[in-house]
Amino acid sequence: MSLEISGSSTWAKVIVNPVAGAGGTARKWPLIRERLKTLGLRFEHEITEASGHAVELARNAAGKGYDLMVAVGGDGTINEVVNGIYHADGLSRISLGIIGTGTGSDYIRSVGLPRNHEVACQNLLRPRKLVLDIGVVEYSEKGNRLKRLFVNFAGLGFDAEVAKATTLKYKALGSLPSYLMGLLSTFVSYDNKRVVLRLDGETVEKKVCTVLMSNGKYGGGGMLTAPDADLADGWLDVLIIDDLSKVDLLRSLPRIYRGTHLSHPKVSLKRVQRVEIESQEAMALQADGELLGDAPATFYLMPSSLNLLV
Repeated sequence: MSLEISGSSTWAKVIVNPVAGAGGTARKWPLIRERLKTLGLRFEHEITEASGHAVELARNAAGKGYDLMVAVGGDGTINEVVNGIYHADGLSRISLGIIGTGTGSDYIRSVGLPRNHEVACQNLLRPRKLVLDIGVVEYSEKGNRLKRLFVNFAGLGFDAEVAKATTLKYKALGSLPSYLMGLLSTFVSYDNKRVVLRLDGETVEKKVCTVLMSNGKYGGGGMLTAPDADLADGWLDVLIIDDLSKVDLLRSLPRIYRGTHLSHPKVSLKRVQRVEIESQEAMALQADGELLGDAPATFYLMPSSLNLLV
């Protein structure tokens, strides 16, 4: 990771997702706000009201002279704020700060940022930043071709179907219960998909359980999906889980959390710069845990594009 020393940002927009962390962010925010004031950060804040709102708030704020954009929430909140900055052409001039209050917090785990919100607040006043890669996915939704950035990881197949079930069927249950119900229902109903993969131009046809494109090491709420991934090396770590049976998948899940899954004969990891995935079957897509559209999809990186305060 590239570390730079920069001048201290003096004018920040703080975007708060109150429902992140199973609603815990709403309870923590008054303490975080007072801590930021005590530390002397000059900021204004806005509260998100629905999914996608942080994209709009960040895009609007990026045109108003802020030096720093702070995401208070989880991976989905970070994703939306980065996409909002991007849509306002602000990535080169605006730094990102993160106060992680989400449930999974895979991105801050990959970066090595603190989960303690008091320490995270202090980091916003430190004139140090990492310059990191950002992932890009181009995908289909209702016949339209769209583009979305992702900071940590994106996937097609089983993991995206879990995100789909969690979002569309069980979201009202709360963060952890909805994920567990989504995982259980997907495990029962999911069938592996036949795909065409193009990895830096090399074409492979096979039946897969899931394909994950990782910028960071962690995904899926603490799974060490790509143990050697580097957020600033210009490469995507592509995890391909082949036609695994449901019994074998269940047995292998603990190995993914430990990062020992790469020795499984039906698991492979490729380090590439561009991935194209096609499937004749319906195949859902997620990015940073957020449900998007469907295959076909293309994945690549924008190297050294994100200025992250640490």
